[in-house]
Parts: sequence; C-alpha cells; structure tokens
Amino acid sequence: MTIDIRSESNVAVLKEVALLLERENDRLVERVEKLTEELVRLKGGGAEAVQMELENLRQLLELRNQALFGHSSEKTPKGSKGASRAKEPQKGHGPTEQLSLPIKDVVLSLDEPDMSCPKCGLDLCEIPGQFETSEEVTVVERRFEIHRILRKKYRCRCNGHIETAPGPLKLKPGARYSIDFALAVAIDKFVDHIPLERQVRMMLRQHLKVTSQTLWDQIDQLARLARPTYETLHREILQAEVIGADETRWPVMGKGNEGRDGWYAWCIRGPAGVAFRILDSRSKEAARTVLQGYRGVVVADGYGAYSALAEDRAAPFTLANCWAHVRRKFWEIRENYPASCQEILDLIAELYTVERLIPKELREEEQLPLRAEFRDRLSRPLVARIEQWGKDLALKTLRQSGLGRAIAYMQGLWPGLVRFLENPKIPLDNNGTERAIRGPVVGRKNFYGSRSRRGTEVAAIFYTIFETAKALQLDPAEYLRAVVLRALASPGSVTLPADSHATT
Repeated sequence: MTIDIRSESNVAVLKEVALLLERENDRLVERVEKLTEELVRLKGGGAEAVQMELENLRQLLELRNQALFGHSSEKTPKGSKGASRAKEPQKGHGPTEQLSLPIKDVVLSLDEPDMSCPKCGLDLCEIPGQFETSEEVTVVERRFEIHRILRKKYRCRCNGHIETAPGPLKLKPGARYSIDFALAVAIDKFVDHIPLERQVRMMLRQHLKVTSQTLWDQIDQLARLARPTYETLHREILQAEVIGADETRWPVMGKGNEGRDGWYAWCIRGPAGVAFRILDSRSKEAARTVLQGYRGVVVADGYGAYSALAEDRAAPFTLANCWAHVRRKFWEIRENYPASCQEILDLIAELYTVERLIPKELREEEQLPLRAEFRDRLSRPLVARIEQWGKDLALKTLRQSGLGRAIAYMQGLWPGLVRFLENPKIPLDNNGTERAIRGPVVGRKNFYGSRSRRGTEVAAIFYTIFETAKALQLDPAEYLRAVVLRALASPGSVTLPADSHATT
C-alpha cells in the first residue's frame, strides 16, 4: 500500500514516513560519498560507470530531500541556531523529589550559652514562626520488638459469662511471630533476593535470635494462604488472547537432586499478571503442564518445546516468535560481519520505530486499529525486505558460519516472526516476559534455587504474587498483605490485583 504524503492527514503516519525517508536519505548520502572516493581512486578505467551511478544517486538524493524537507530546504546542520531549543535540565543534578517519604520536623534551638547577643550582651529572644529551613534524608533503623498482648477480660454482674477481647490475627493459632514479620521475610527473600541465612545474621545484629528454619516456617505458612490466589492468577492469565512464555534454570539442591540441572522456572505473562511453575523438566510435556490446553497465541523464543507443542493437535495454540531474539543473534556476531549485520539490525530497528508511533496515552482499544494500520502500511514492506535480505545472503554465506547460523535461525522461525502482522495484539518481542523472569534469575544467583520440592512450590507462589504486582504497578508488599489478610478472614478466598486496593 502506498502513502500519498500530500493528501495524508494522519500526523503519526507522516512522521513515520519522514523518519523512513530520512534513513533512506542517510544511506544514499553514504553511498554517494563512497562512490566519490572510488571515482577519485580510479581516474581512468571504470571511472565512467562510477560517474554515471554517482549522477543517478545524486538525482535520487535530490528527490528524497524534496520529499523529506521541501523544494527549498536542506537538512539543518547540527548545532545551528535555527535548531536551538530550551536547554533541558541534566539528569543527576539537584535533589530528587521524594514524594512518598514521610516528613518529620526536627526543630533545633540555640544552646543556653549562645542565648546572648555578641554585640551588646543582652538575652536573645525567639522570632515566632521564623526558621532557617533545609532538608536531609536519613534512615530509621528497623528494629524488632516483643509485643506483649494483654487481652482484657469482662464479666457480667450475674457471674454467668466472661468475655475476652479478641487477639490479633495470626498466621496460625499460637504463632509466635506476627503477620508483618512473616511478610518482611518474604519480601526480603523474593523481592530483594536476600537468602534466609543472611537474614538471620542481619536480625542478630538487631538483637533478634532466630533460625533459618523459623524464617522458612513463616514464608511456608504465607504460601499456603496465598495458594488459591496463585492458582487463580495462573488460570486468569490463560484466558488472554495473547500471552508470553519463557523459562530459566532453577537449581534444586535437596536430597535426590544432587548434580541435577533439570529443574526450570517456567513463566507465562498476560494482561492479568505473571505466573510461575517450577518443574523438573524443560520438555514439551513440561510446557504442556504450564500452558494447560491454552488456545490463544503464545509469544516465545526459538526453544523447540514450544514449536513441538504448537504442532501437537492436543495443544492447539498459535506460536509467535520474538524479534528481539533474532536481533540478538546478529548483534552477537556484528564485529565479525559488520556490514551485513548492520543492515539487518537497521531494518529490525525500523520495525520497532513503527511500533513507537502509537501514542502511549491512548487506551488499548484505541491503539489496536492504529497499530494494525501502521503495521500493514509500514511494517509489512520492511518484513518483505528482511525476508529477501535473508534469502539473498543465505545463497552466498556458509551455513556453518556465524552469519549463516543467524540467518538460518531467523528463517526457521519465519512463520512465527511474521505473525504480528496478522494481529495487533501480538507484540514484536517477548521482552515483557523476560523482564518478569529476571526476579527468579537474580534470586537463583543469590540463594541457589530451592532445597526441596516444597521449596520450588513456595518460590513459584511468591514470584507469581510479586511479579504480578510489579507488572501491574502495584506495591508487592501491599498486594501480598491483601492476599494474606483476606485468606485469614475467609479461608480459601482469592484476591486478584484489581480487588487488592494495593498501590504503588
């Protein structure tokens, strides 16, 4: 589909056309410069052919400039006065606003010896309401306290009944540690990635003697309360038309798992949140367990379990593949194949440029038709160029070379890579799911996975709760608190993010 820029009224489309023309213009300028150098070098045989190509390119360049800047304008040189604009403040300069911190006034007075005037010796008197004001950020050290719970007793004058004030909510009857204590342990481990043994040492410095087993008991009980919400979140995510899927290693060090690297944290992500399953396999059957008969579109990398499952009649989902992984293959070998890699990297970058044309302030239902239009007009021709580039280069590249393998990777995923052109809900990449899986990756590095099968279940529950909160811009601690308090008030109840009243 062609675009008539003289009659086109959509500003976003015109902006994209201008950007693409400018990039093409830059390529032509570079080609003109190279041909000029070649012409100077030849000065004889072959110079005439180069001269003709150079003239043709200059004419094409002039037409591009007219389309891009108008008949009487040229590119404004960088740094020219005409392009000047208000200077933006530099990052890192000046104090950062702390809108969420409480403010405590600390009033400082003169000491008694300083309460006399150095001029005349008379006593100084305070100027009401006058202060020299400044601010400083400080830290109030966390401390542990024993709250002795004194529940008042009441009796009737008839001596027939005695009533006792209710006690605080407990994770389980007779629990010695408060809900807030357990929540802090879970946050420290699964959000801040602090192993339980390290938490024990930190608490000892604050005069609390506790064992890692005690800390484990707290988070284990929290996980039991949160399990109904965890299971529901998994099912809710699988209701979406498009989800992302990814997996990463998760060591299990308990008895019977010594030396095994077969455990993986599987992750799915959709509009409803993020869910994890930690399983002892990376096979197609493990993927089947995670996806549970899902029938929508799964966005994933090139790992074979997804494609194998997608081809299974019993698992009728559609597979879309990730352009970020394709880009990464060429980025990793760019130093060995600079010209070829730069060309494909530029083309992929233009696909992302098209995506960025969609105004973020629009609602999702407003973005979808606009994204579909831009992809059809602008992305489809780019995809055709990428496909042709791969076919042409594959014919003259050794398949076993780094470049050959990168091209083969892209071509092997081609049906899934172009699927985003059919559905505006399909993203170009799986970066959202990869961001969600970073939590377990950092946790794995800090506390080396889990020590038991139960440990994998607890980790999956907390990563689901916390990564869902982060994905939906909620406070992870407040969301977990809402889940636990509702489960204590009504055993087996579910608290979805929209019902939690948790805020950032």
